Amino acid sequence: MKMLEYINWDPIYKFYLWKGFSIHIYSLMFIISFLLGWCIMKFIYKSENIHQKYLDPLLIYTFLGTIIGARLGQVFFYDFSYFSDHWIEALLPIRENNRHSLLGLIKGYEFIGYRGLSSHGATIGIILSSFFYSKKILKKSFVWICDRLCISVSISAVFIRIGNFFNSEIVGKPCNAKLPWAVKFVQMDTEYGEIVPRHPAQIYESISYLFIFLLLWHLYNNKRRKIEDGFLSGIFFTFLWSARFILEFLKEPQGKEVFNFLYLNTGQCLSIPCIIFGLFLLKLRIKNIFCYHEKN
Repeated sequence: MKMLEYINWDPIYKFYLWKGFSIHIYSLMFIISFLLGWCIMKFIYKSENIHQKYLDPLLIYTFLGTIIGARLGQVFFYDFSYFSDHWIEALLPIRENNRHSLLGLIKGYEFIGYRGLSSHGATIGIILSSFFYSKKILKKSFVWICDRLCISVSISAVFIRIGNFFNSEIVGKPCNAKLPWAVKFVQMDTEYGEIVPRHPAQIYESISYLFIFLLLWHLYNNKRRKIEDGFLSGIFFTFLWSARFILEFLKEPQGKEVFNFLYLNTGQCLSIPCIIFGLFLLKLRIKNIFCYHEKN
């Protein structure tokens, strides 16, 4: 029996609905990620006796922070040279295409959705929106909401990367060895070069984020009363961005990256401050735990 050398990946990437309208699987994964995150936060609020009326504002703040932050991150971190001449595409989910018209009204553009989204930009957006939510709506500690929201964000990241996999984007580098899980992205954008078997970097990331979610969920459910605020956020920032930093070595560059230092790409350069912040939180919380035991 011949051993599988690689997987030919030529999936459908959108569902056609009604009268030409369609939804991309990436968009569907985005919706699922938010709904699942909302369900997790609903469980958390219920278990901690937080009124359910605070959930809808949390969804709105988080959604806006994610979309705005992720889009601006893509514009300024990865494709500024392109978007500086196409500002309308930076603001709206459209792309210039002389063969199409937008909803039959505006010629020269087509609807493509927000396909260019930066996870680092989304992180900044969520941090800012969570800060305002904690101060204006929930009236609780900013760190408190971050500890709980990072659980939802980690599972959301799992589905976002699955969406990237269906879009054949953020692909891995060509495989030197014959790996049975290597993927040949048939629909891959030509900017990545030759269509050859590659590392399924999106799946690597998705699996990594799943383990991080399980760890955070376990700590929250079983150790919540024993750990201080900030510890879960420290775990999240340290582990998730360390995984991202390592896996970037297996990924193709994304767009015209702004930051490049030595052999590090933009994703890695932006991950380093996140990792340092996570380690700082962990050191601070662990130090407080030891100080507490010494006093008692």
